[in-house]
Amino acid sequence: MKKLIVMMLLSISLFAQVKEEMEVPYIAYEIKMGKGFDAVNANCLMCHSFGYIINQGPQSKLFWKKKIDKMIVHFKAPITKEDQKTVLDYLYKHYGNGELK
Repeated sequence: MKKLIVMMLLSISLFAQVKEEMEVPYIAYEIKMGKGFDAVNANCLMCHSFGYIINQGPQSKLFWKKKIDKMIVHFKAPITKEDQKTVLDYLYKHYGNGELK
């Protein structure tokens, strides 16, 4: 009986309807163009939006290196050694805080 009640409560949301139109907000992120953006576009933006990069805030070069390493190791991003350096240089130049560590 408890399972039946739980199933009914969980299924109620399937019948929810919205009569008016809904609009998903569009957020335009300011992307700083420059040397290395092509590598960022090819290697980073295939999995997540640019907002992920911007929302990190200005960070050190070591921070950006660790982020790139995390994407490669944990998320299996297929970034070549050459592109790793290019992406790191781009992120640090445009979204860095001027500190190495």
